[in-house]
Amino acid sequence: MGIESILVFLIVGAIAGWLAGLIVSGFGFGLVGNIVVGIVGAFIAGFLFPAIGISLGSGIVAAILHSTIGAVILLVLIKVIKRA
Repeated sequence: MGIESILVFLIVGAIAGWLAGLIVSGFGFGLVGNIVVGIVGAFIAGFLFPAIGISLGSGIVAAILHSTIGAVILLVLIKVIKRA
């Protein structure tokens, strides 16, 4: 993996985490936290979407959308666990 791929990976993670923080009220983790939330969200969506047969296409916009949906799922799960 080249430096360009790592940079794109981090940028997509940051954007996805930031968008997920806006969608799920009460969550904002700063730049590093948003990157982590976005990357973990991408992994969650990467396992979940193929299992239920959803494909969002390819490209940078699809990657951001994919990661954002996974990050929203992660933040909702964190919110539910914190309430319990």
